Amino acid sequence: MSVDAANQMPAADRNLETPAGARPVKLKLTEVSKTYANASKAVEALQPISAEIRAGEFLVFFGPSGCGKSTLLNIIAGFEEPTSGEITLDGTRVEGPHHDRLMLFQEHGLFPWLNVIENVLFGLRRQFRFKPKARRQRARQFLEMVHLDQFEKAPIHELSGGMKQRVALARALAPDPKVLLVDEPFPALDALTRTKLYGDLQEIFVRTGKTIILVTHDPREAACLGDRVLVFSGRPGRIKADIPIDLPRIRDINDPKVADYAKTIMSHLEGPSSESTAT
Repeated sequence: MSVDAANQMPAADRNLETPAGARPVKLKLTEVSKTYANASKAVEALQPISAEIRAGEFLVFFGPSGCGKSTLLNIIAGFEEPTSGEITLDGTRVEGPHHDRLMLFQEHGLFPWLNVIENVLFGLRRQFRFKPKARRQRARQFLEMVHLDQFEKAPIHELSGGMKQRVALARALAPDPKVLLVDEPFPALDALTRTKLYGDLQEIFVRTGKTIILVTHDPREAACLGDRVLVFSGRPGRIKADIPIDLPRIRDINDPKVADYAKTIMSHLEGPSSESTAT
């Protein structure tokens, strides 16, 4: 990525030298719960959850399938309403979907009738409505960031699975959301492609300082990517542990230190609930 392109990123987000604890709170969850109910029964998906996510933090929700971690991500995105509690972003209550919170889904969700750069441009129509030249320049910046600048005119069906996910990542990042939400985008990919994408995502995180929340049920993935890992219990989901990951970036998924943290994460999942509060 060029120096000029990097300089167009928000200065506050680029300030990775500031210790995490000294950065302002970007997203705050206060007693957020979710219960699904119909005429015959009610199913509690999430017990009340409180947490603070700071600006420029990479937070991971880790837990078993069905524990409510994706439900919580959808509530943060505004796709679902909480049964109780509230979420604030920069002090403003979250109510419904908004371009300040964009999601990278398990499926890439690209438009097959558009080529690579057209897919990225699609998310920039509101921001650069009457500036097509600036819109295209920004799209190219993010395609360069995900190492796809030479494929900007390629049809989507000609791309590999990993390349499609990188296009989806560029499309989500280009509008400069305040928070990027990532819902298990890697399981369908082969091991080599996943390893490459782990590095790509960390490189983007380091370059942009973007606040990211990622959902996974892979403890090694959580340890490789997160600054902090919130371990969820089985349903109804609650936070069992809040684990800081004190490792330099860019991390290698095969690093023994990553494996050690993965063991720690799993031990909290399998053991009794801790008394620590996620803040």
